[in-house]
Amino acid sequence: MAFLFVLILSAFCSYIIYKANKNTKKVAINTISVSRPDISVAGDNIKILHLSDMHLENISISPADLSAMISKQPIDLIALTGDFLDRKRSIPKLADYLHVLEKIKPKYGIFAVFGNHDYVLKGKNFEALKKTLEENGCKTLQNEHVSIQVNGEKVNIIGIDNYSTKHSDIKKAYKNLPNGYNLVLTHDPNVVLEMENVPFDYLLSGHFHGGQIHWPKPYHLIKMGRLVRMKMVKGLHYHGGKPLYISEGLGQTGVNIRIGSRPEITYHEIS
Repeated sequence: MAFLFVLILSAFCSYIIYKANKNTKKVAINTISVSRPDISVAGDNIKILHLSDMHLENISISPADLSAMISKQPIDLIALTGDFLDRKRSIPKLADYLHVLEKIKPKYGIFAVFGNHDYVLKGKNFEALKKTLEENGCKTLQNEHVSIQVNGEKVNIIGIDNYSTKHSDIKKAYKNLPNGYNLVLTHDPNVVLEMENVPFDYLLSGHFHGGQIHWPKPYHLIKMGRLVRMKMVKGLHYHGGKPLYISEGLGQTGVNIRIGSRPEITYHEIS
């Protein structure tokens, strides 16, 4: 009888793991519209493709899969919010995904910030990651900003480096920032709690994977900062009246499974 129970339990667990792995291939493609009545971005909406947390050691989406999912609409700007990989052997694999993004030819470019897993790489390995991004069409931002003109209006793309690894420097990222629409890219959204008096109009981030295993609740995230305790782990939120978005990410970390969460590709429309 005990043997039968163990056999049934083992079969049930195997089924759950199988289904959880299948979930890593079921990508949610979300469109988020954000407008601010006190900010005018002239002309048509700005269309941003946002990808986060690719975790190339545990990703079920191939470059060909990604191409099929994102090649059907024009994009103004691509935002990559960190955690590309954490092993040097994965760096060549990244180039294949970046080639897919380059083919979209976003009007204003591809911008990237780094996450905590990227900083597992040290010295020349981290520099190799950064070089791979920049050689394949990305502008990396480490506590710095770039200003672009969109339909005659200035848009500031502000890259704040990863908060959880103590690489973030908000003051440096904002140094000599001109007036304009302020779009912040960062990995760990907890940095927003340090931005009470810092002007931004929209913040894009990742880091939490929507829990990855979000059943019944993502209790394991509790150590990952105050936003979790505020029940802000995925999707669109407002803090201090200002919008921020937390992507569930495209890849997984630790194990290649998802329960109660899905990989995500996000389109943001700013009007």
